[in-house]
Amino acid sequence: MQLYTTLEIGQLQQHEDLPYLIETIDWVKNFLGRPHPNLGRPGAVCPFVPYSLKSNSIRLAVIRAKDLYPKQVEDIVGGYRDIFLGTELKEQELAINRAFLLIFPDIHIEEASKLIDSVQQKLKPLFVESGLMIGEFHKRNQSPGLHNPDFRPLRSPIPLLAIRFMVEADLPFLESPADPRLRIRYLEAYLKCFGNKFTDETKFKNAHQALALAKEQLKDENLVSYYI
Repeated sequence: MQLYTTLEIGQLQQHEDLPYLIETIDWVKNFLGRPHPNLGRPGAVCPFVPYSLKSNSIRLAVIRAKDLYPKQVEDIVGGYRDIFLGTELKEQELAINRAFLLIFPDIHIEEASKLIDSVQQKLKPLFVESGLMIGEFHKRNQSPGLHNPDFRPLRSPIPLLAIRFMVEADLPFLESPADPRLRIRYLEAYLKCFGNKFTDETKFKNAHQALALAKEQLKDENLVSYYI
């Protein structure tokens, strides 16, 4: 489970994974780390990336998944979750700037949306309940931007999964599932994660409202099931 910082990648020579590491870092710097005319708001596509690059807080790993079953991929990614949580912060490194990028160069573009998305969906509850977010990136990702539904911020040149700490601004991603059971899990984990540490009172209130609505929806669904 070799992880490389951006500085370490710059020092690698004749490594079989080097082309994928370089291509991913270029995408991080030139897409995620910069403004985009279609983003719908000022600033970089990912507002944390410029600081993460500056503090050398992004770590990358290449995972060869060609002959692996989905469950094996899930186990590998779950292992990186444990590493992420167990890695001590470096001096002058902020937790919100840390990110792991797990690169899957062996996954064909036709299979990326199936494997990458399914692994992300399967593991997201575990990650969220650990105070983390896991995001899926590939060329055919259809997830819309929060500020422009026609923008596709999660498209990357090589399939990858990104791991980072949860932030208050993640609320829209946690209140979106149609299944109220899943929404309840996410929102309870979100509120537990920040507890009394919320800096945005509006997000605190919105999370509680969304949780109450999810519980009410689940209650209504259970009543319907009871009478059917």
